[in-house]
Amino acid sequence: MKKIVIAVMLIAGIVTLSACSSGKSDPDVVVKTKAGDIKKEDFYNKMKDQYGENVLQEMVIVKVLGDKYNVSDKEVDKKVKTIKDQLGDQFQGYLQQQGYADEKDFRNQVKNSLLMEKAIFSNVKVTDKEMKEQYNRMKTDLKASHILVKDEKTAKDVQKKLDKGEDFAKLAKKYSTDTASAEKGGELGWFSAGSMVPQFEDAAYKMKKGEISKPVKSDYGYHIIKLEDTRKSENDVGSFEDNKDKIKNDVRNQKLPSDKQQEKLNKILKDADIKIEIKQFKDMFKDLDKQTKAAQ
Repeated sequence: MKKIVIAVMLIAGIVTLSACSSGKSDPDVVVKTKAGDIKKEDFYNKMKDQYGENVLQEMVIVKVLGDKYNVSDKEVDKKVKTIKDQLGDQFQGYLQQQGYADEKDFRNQVKNSLLMEKAIFSNVKVTDKEMKEQYNRMKTDLKASHILVKDEKTAKDVQKKLDKGEDFAKLAKKYSTDTASAEKGGELGWFSAGSMVPQFEDAAYKMKKGEISKPVKSDYGYHIIKLEDTRKSENDVGSFEDNKDKIKNDVRNQKLPSDKQQEKLNKILKDADIKIEIKQFKDMFKDLDKQTKAAQ
């Protein structure tokens, strides 16, 4: 994502360099050296070839979403303040490490992220009850095992074997595509809320000790989960108020997994009737339907 931002800034710099030229300078030249000049057109074409697709894609998405949703300066201020409070004296170092030119550049990216959130989760409602349930999850650690397979048919076949009483650990070693845990009979060890993919985590926290789940779909495939144990979290999770933003985000992701988020974005872009006039990128948004199906 940072390549996109950097490239946008560099392309914008073409205008700045031209504006600073004196009357005697060639307006088409952006850099002069004894070895020769670099012209605006050459610079633009180089940037277009290297970063053009990502830059243009982000610009189109921001333009389309900005027409339907609004992010206020107050919302950006709040988000930036939260991040500053978390990072403290390390904030400026963080900006440099992530490739931001300055705080203004960072604020712009925060605004785009908030715009994306509004668009994706516009119809996802989160209740106080759901947020408090998620907070309680944060105060509880789970110990679980799983069998991860690529497709639903294999997951159902494994489920039938478990229903017949076959050993979970042996089936994990035989079928699980998560090789690291498969060697240990599917054991994942202890984990806290927020450390697993939303679909897995939501299912696991609803289970009882010793229970084995039905197949649970995630971006990684299909999980069959066995809840081994629970305990009070060893981490200081802080107060409910301090965690409200994170809690809300976690609940929303559980309600709308990543494949559905992609589907929602694709539909918004398709409805915008995008037509790219640059031949090199004219097919950028052509296969939105195929992308949606691939995400499912």
